[in-house]
Amino acid sequence: MKKLVLVFTFALSTVFSFAQNEGITITVTVDNLTSDKGVVAFALHTEDTFMKGAGIMNAESKIEAGKVIITFKNVQPGEYALLGLHDANENGRMDYRENGMPLESFGTSNNVMAFGPPQYDDAKFKVENEDLDLNIRF
Repeated sequence: MKKLVLVFTFALSTVFSFAQNEGITITVTVDNLTSDKGVVAFALHTEDTFMKGAGIMNAESKIEAGKVIITFKNVQPGEYALLGLHDANENGRMDYRENGMPLESFGTSNNVMAFGPPQYDDAKFKVENEDLDLNIRF
């Protein structure tokens, strides 16, 4: 009987540990795109990766009727920021004018639009124990 209880307890704890590792889902919607050309790409960043290259999770989507929905699954609790780019010519990078101003639209979590490059402290948000739905403006 003790063995049966131990096996049942072990099985139950294993199931709950797998459920806890699944993480949170972040659904990002952009609904103000001015063109359906190209793709929208998003990168989920920690403070260590922000503005330094690829995020810890990356996703992209084709644009339909000026709108995209991108989902990040199995995100562990913590602090993050999102960077998004409308890559109209699908060259995989942000294009700039001669004066350094972006040619393609972009957005960040918290919809902070300031002069100069985005800052992590302005764009950061917390992932805790509930799925998140974020609307980001470009």
